[in-house]
Amino acid sequence: MAVAHWSGAAPFIAISTRQSIMKVLITGGAGFLGQRLAKQLLSRGELNGPDGKPAPITELVLVDVVQGNDFADKRVTTLVGDIADAALLERAIDRDTAVVFHLAAIVSGQAEADFDLGMRINLDASRTLLEVCRARGHRPRVVFTSSVAVYGGTLPEVVRDDTALNPQSSYGTQKAIAELMLADYSRRGFVDGVVLRLPTISVRPGRPNAAASSFASGIIREPLNGEEAICPVPGDTRLWLLSPRRAIEALIAGSELPGERLGNRRIVNLPGVSVTVDEMIDALREVAGDEAANRIRREPDSRVQQIVGSWPGRWDTTRAEQLGLRGDGSFVDVVRAYIEDELR
Repeated sequence: MAVAHWSGAAPFIAISTRQSIMKVLITGGAGFLGQRLAKQLLSRGELNGPDGKPAPITELVLVDVVQGNDFADKRVTTLVGDIADAALLERAIDRDTAVVFHLAAIVSGQAEADFDLGMRINLDASRTLLEVCRARGHRPRVVFTSSVAVYGGTLPEVVRDDTALNPQSSYGTQKAIAELMLADYSRRGFVDGVVLRLPTISVRPGRPNAAASSFASGIIREPLNGEEAICPVPGDTRLWLLSPRRAIEALIAGSELPGERLGNRRIVNLPGVSVTVDEMIDALREVAGDEAANRIRREPDSRVQQIVGSWPGRWDTTRAEQLGLRGDGSFVDVVRAYIEDELR
């Protein structure tokens, strides 16, 4: 009896007969990262296609439950609806869709508070998206953003790409299952997937959201805006952080990674900065002075501490760096990048 062995390279499936077409889809396209990614892609104007050669972006489809900025650009198509609705995804994805950035998600705190909503958006919608791609039969590149929350429990001092998953929240569990699904759909040749495990993104502009990690932006953003901020975790809590600027760079670079370089290891832990909360406050003080740092008030929150405390604070990102992905030099650099990008 013959036994088939998977070599790590997915079966060849023709991508598109019209090589000049580069249609890109962003789920969560009205969100914080989605809007910045869209802006950067439009400015860049091209992505490397499946043949490794740059192709002009001819259409950028933004899908979200709310209306985002259409950028007054004829290349942009905006679809508003529920990401778990198969009919919406069937409108968004066709055989010209070369790259899918799957960013849409219910954040950690909200997924913990509303189990059904988290399962529907973080898990069911991801499966539906992959099934629509499979039905189209053209094997698009799918970039899925995962999270440090897939880890938890007793961890080694430094977490590696292959450290066993042990999520301690519904959000982390949903992300871990979606990672495994994408890896298997890639193994079967239905999509050409890559999972980028994002560190906690800081500093996010705007207002606080329901994510357990929201304070990681708030304790920098609010003081720089002249407002008081609440720190809900102990000062020695260690976080793994990445600036929005570097996150967008990593998403684009991840979309262009050749499948043969990933092989059967489709999941990559992105480089970040390992820093304690006290070190974050020290960085704020260094950049903006005592007046800003003194606007932070300590107010413990056991719910936030339980979720965030289960996440790893140090990662081995050797593989990501070998693939050409990079993070920030220091948290001082992160604070300065926020000032340059958002406050000027």
